[in-house]
Amino acid sequence: MKIVAIRSFIKHMALKKPYTIAYNTYSDVSIVFTEIQLANGIIGIGSVSPAEDVVGESPIQTLANLESDFVQQLVGRDIRAFQKIMAEVQKHFHHLPGTQAALDIALHDAFGKWVGISVAEFYGIQSGPLKTSVTIGIKNSADTLEEAESYFSQGFNIFKIKTGLDVEEDIERVLLLNEKYGKQIKMRVDANQGYTLSRLTRFIKATEQTGLELIEQPLPVGKETDLLLLDEAKRKKLAADESLHHAKAALDLASVNHPFGIYNIKLMKCGGIIGAREIAGIAKPAGIKLFWGCNDESIISITAALHVAYSCPHTHYLDLDGSFDLAEDLVQGGFEIKNGLLMINKQPGFGFDWI
Repeated sequence: MKIVAIRSFIKHMALKKPYTIAYNTYSDVSIVFTEIQLANGIIGIGSVSPAEDVVGESPIQTLANLESDFVQQLVGRDIRAFQKIMAEVQKHFHHLPGTQAALDIALHDAFGKWVGISVAEFYGIQSGPLKTSVTIGIKNSADTLEEAESYFSQGFNIFKIKTGLDVEEDIERVLLLNEKYGKQIKMRVDANQGYTLSRLTRFIKATEQTGLELIEQPLPVGKETDLLLLDEAKRKKLAADESLHHAKAALDLASVNHPFGIYNIKLMKCGGIIGAREIAGIAKPAGIKLFWGCNDESIISITAALHVAYSCPHTHYLDLDGSFDLAEDLVQGGFEIKNGLLMINKQPGFGFDWI
């Protein structure tokens, strides 16, 4: 079945409310959408929201790439060869994971719809369903507790708290949440490269009784070897995020005394499902657990991440709440939320459609 058209556009989408992380505050997001149409009328849908400060690619650049002659010459190719097509895309758009991910997701969706099988079932469902965490940005203690209560009342009980600006305030917020909810919740923190080793050590010691599940990217990129000064038990709870873009980084970090016991895989960083599965394949024999994350994204790419996450047996954690932040979306379907659990609908492809 041949590809007959590839169309892309960008949309600037407001967030329900601004949020702050260690190095920025966000109030909206630019998302690039892609359609791949087959000769029988099937349309595969993809979307991306690359973080320029992490991967060096902006949504505007992504759109320009998707409208390039290289992409348009893919028209006429057979969808059955989508993996070969993606190998060519990866080579041509090297170090441009947003462009890769847009095409990767749309190709997977079109292929799954054509075959009549969900992407997760195509690769084989080996884990899930799992609960996602919901993210609380950097804010004062009172606002942190208020937002936590709002999420808790909606059935969410895994909180990811953004940290990294002031370690003492970070400790206070975690301790207050633990005091209020105890074992009713699980907590994770994401420092977004905001700590030094001494501050990280201070944070770990002060919060060790709270049972934190993990600490995401505590030190800046390039400081990974400093983490080897921590004992192995502490490193097992550390998750690589900004340090982990692609399979080569995954391989470098999977050394004998690897600094991270968890890999946070984001389709926006690694170029989509094929890149994500390359990282997952390196992590498995190294005994590294998988943690699937996101930016502020459409249901489209969140669903794609969920499908590949459930195809990996060593998936332990989900942080796929990015579509919850959007004031609007352009598709419906994909997955359902039941008491915090993310459930794929197992429809062909990714199971979503334009609204």
